[in-house]
Amino acid sequence: MAKSVAFAALAGLAGVSAFQQPAPIQNAVSGASKMTMMAEMSKAVPFLTKPKNLDGSMAGDNGFDPLKLSEIEDVGLDLYWMREAELKHGRVAQMAVLGYIAPET
Repeated sequence: MAKSVAFAALAGLAGVSAFQQPAPIQNAVSGASKMTMMAEMSKAVPFLTKPKNLDGSMAGDNGFDPLKLSEIEDVGLDLYWMREAELKHGRVAQMAVLGYIAPET
């Protein structure tokens, strides 16, 4: 009987530890916690680093750039020109879909 009571008590304590917030993981090299390392990560894609050119100055900028298109320097295009081109191509694509559907109805 005493063994079953002790086992029940230990099982109850194991369930309580599941609801505790874990302590931050310490980095072995620098001793910095994982919470400070998260500041450099993208808000939109947490497992990628934050793009350097997407600083939140544009509307809707959450740091989503998995292909790193904002960091292309060789072509000579800036980020604002690429944004305008994306809006233009999106509007043309919307009109193309409308032109494809409208003749069939």
